[in-house]
Amino acid sequence: MQEEAALKLFKCLGDKSRLNILKILSKGESYVELLAEKLELTPATVSFHLKKLEDAGAVFSHKEQYYTIYTLNKEIFTSSIMEIINEASSEENEQKKREEAYRRKVIESFFEYGKLKAVPAQRKKERIILEEIAKDFENGKEYPENEVNEIIMKYNDDYCTIRRDMISEGILEREKGTYRKK
Repeated sequence: MQEEAALKLFKCLGDKSRLNILKILSKGESYVELLAEKLELTPATVSFHLKKLEDAGAVFSHKEQYYTIYTLNKEIFTSSIMEIINEASSEENEQKKREEAYRRKVIESFFEYGKLKAVPAQRKKERIILEEIAKDFENGKEYPENEVNEIIMKYNDDYCTIRRDMISEGILEREKGTYRKK
């Protein structure tokens, strides 16, 4: 079930009368007047709720002589909540694009000609800057401290602070005087 359809269905199910209509339809098809009688509601109220249920895909309707007959769409209720939650969100790609645009903006703001102008005070921005510097380190390769300092000095002269921050952020790990990118 797609995200839009799931949202529509969940909103629709948040009404006791609609749930009662679905309970009756789960036992077999029915029409407005009969549902109204069973639920002690007016036919207009039942029609209103059936329209909402039909728009959400929870029920089907078809004409039989003078009546519109409603049937439960059992297929829509076979999806588990976990399937719906695990389905890729349409907004996921948009969120990734926004995050990437934000990263580019931060990098453009704090780097000039490949040099770090200043270490950002905001932790989220600092993390982005440290990750950018970490691109110069190979995964798994062990570096002596002086080599780490040289790599960081290409970006900024305050290699001690940046190295310490990279360790505290978990970007680099230090063990017995050697450093490794995580």
